[in-house]
Amino acid sequence: MGRVLITGGAGFIGSHLCERFLGDGHEVIAVDNLLTGDRDNIAHLFVNPKFTFLEQDITNYLYVAGDLDAILHFASPASPVDYLELPIQTLKVGSLGTHNALGLARARNARILVASTSEVYGDPLIHPQREDYWGNVNPIGPRGVYDEAKRFLEAMTMAYHRTHGVKTRIARIFNTYGPRMRMRDGRVVPNFMCQALKGEAITVYGDGSQTRSFCFVEDLVEGLTRLLWSDEAMPVNLGNPTEMSIHDFAVKIRDLAGSKSRVVFRELPVDDPKVRQPDITRARRILGWEPKVSLDEGLERTIRFFQGKLKGA
Repeated sequence: MGRVLITGGAGFIGSHLCERFLGDGHEVIAVDNLLTGDRDNIAHLFVNPKFTFLEQDITNYLYVAGDLDAILHFASPASPVDYLELPIQTLKVGSLGTHNALGLARARNARILVASTSEVYGDPLIHPQREDYWGNVNPIGPRGVYDEAKRFLEAMTMAYHRTHGVKTRIARIFNTYGPRMRMRDGRVVPNFMCQALKGEAITVYGDGSQTRSFCFVEDLVEGLTRLLWSDEAMPVNLGNPTEMSIHDFAVKIRDLAGSKSRVVFRELPVDDPKVRQPDITRARRILGWEPKVSLDEGLERTIRFFQGKLKGA
């Protein structure tokens, strides 16, 4: 059993990673400045003697005493609402925060997995997206602060791997959903679910023909765990290759929630990708991984989570 550091450990995906690594018997240190993370996501873990939480901003420094076997770098605003409101913080955690995490991995001889994103592909000109595609990103658009922060994260990670021999892993994460997403996260799953459960109009941006692929968080965590302990240094797509239109997705959520909400359309945001679907051939071949949880099952479990949150609101 090892000692694992998870940055962004109080976030949506980070908190699920904390649970997974504690469940696997590791000692887990979660670091989060709670800018977009939530202490409630990890409150149930404080009773575990193998769990430690550090509230600090990793763009200033990242120091943890003692040995480390692995670092998972998940600190970052991750929804359009967040990184449009926090553009400088998003750029800093992708650059300075990544530099600090990689420096700690080098100092402790720890392997490190960094959380990249499908947004490195921008509004893609190939479909589905493979890891050898360089992307179509607008660096000065409003979404560029997130896209370019993650592209820099990948470049910095590969530099540490090639220059210092750090055992680095890069996960390009596609749309992921599940319990512990914030109600006001701004992404389609919490938006659609909260609107449907409240009986409000479900807001679709554009004409709803743009596509996305949705992976349940439990499946993603399994893929991340396998990637961390693998020997693969090049980027690996992790996501669900089943693609559907945003309009159809809104209707599915409405029906599963038993809602009578109507679907309304609003202007599409600048640089919003028209398609998004991972090619997971590399993940299947190298990790023996692919998603297992069906969309209906994952959405039903997430709806129950949001029903509970709304009752307690």
